Amino acid sequence: MALLTPEHLSHIGDLGPQKQEIATRRDIRKYAVATGQALTKYLDGDVAPPLYHVTLFWEVVELNRLSPDGVYMDTLIPILPLDRAMAGGLDIEYFQVIRAGDELVAQRQLTALYEKPGRSGPLIFYEVIMEVNTAAGEPVLREKTTRILR
Repeated sequence: MALLTPEHLSHIGDLGPQKQEIATRRDIRKYAVATGQALTKYLDGDVAPPLYHVTLFWEVVELNRLSPDGVYMDTLIPILPLDRAMAGGLDIEYFQVIRAGDELVAQRQLTALYEKPGRSGPLIFYEVIMEVNTAAGEPVLREKTTRILR
């Protein structure tokens, strides 16, 4: 019996809102220290370390808008019949480094939603692609996130 309905599948291709952020020297330095970076270019805040962008575009919300495990409830993803989430993969293609002062624009798209049988029951997979560009439209990175629900 299929868990995903035509209504669920109709959300494939949905786009989230564009989000704009500025990479600040202070935020880059804080991220570099928090992640144990050793290179001066990161610790001085000139260049952002890998994965800096991940939290840059997270929603800042009130505590009552978080799930019981402390995660923001992603409004891009439709409500699905399974809700125990696991990481399924992260693939990032970098086109240029992020530098202090860069104005960045990100947009996310739900690109896949499918199910597979698992050893302990059905699994639902979804994939979201986030494109990050400069304000001038130059590509910075492309990130594909896969999540698994059981």
